[in-house]
Amino acid sequence: MYSEAQNCRPSGRIIGKKAPPGQCNQENDSDCCEQGKVYTTYECSPPVSTHTKAYLTLNSFQKGGDGGGPSECDNQYHSDDTPVVALSTGWFNNKSRCLNKITISGNGRSVVAMVVDECDSTMGCDEDHDYQPPCANNIVDASKAVWEALGVPQDQRGGLDITWTDA
Repeated sequence: MYSEAQNCRPSGRIIGKKAPPGQCNQENDSDCCEQGKVYTTYECSPPVSTHTKAYLTLNSFQKGGDGGGPSECDNQYHSDDTPVVALSTGWFNNKSRCLNKITISGNGRSVVAMVVDECDSTMGCDEDHDYQPPCANNIVDASKAVWEALGVPQDQRGGLDITWTDA
């Protein structure tokens, strides 16, 4: 698996489908799939190191939030005031990091968060994925609490280059 991750190449593509009315929750500036647009999928992520480069995105893990259904790891919803994250498919690694903690560094600060979900890099644009595109292969999708702990002002939340490691 490690050598495969080092050579992480796209695994396929899916064609976007427009969400039925009211089906794509755009809370936290989430993208909705566009009809006919081609989206790249990945089954892998870059290798994990002591300073794994990633892109931090904002997600709600609460019921009714833009994260969709309950979290993959524990089939529960989580408060946006709790530092929790979803990892891209390769890093999620078939639930191997479920309920483990990671340390996220960005904006000159660090925070420890618990992995509760997968940010699916292999599928998207369907009801199970809230009609959102597949995640890129380098995403740490984080609750509001993570962004607050990193000291990022509310109007600047949504995308940030970070590093992370297993805590």
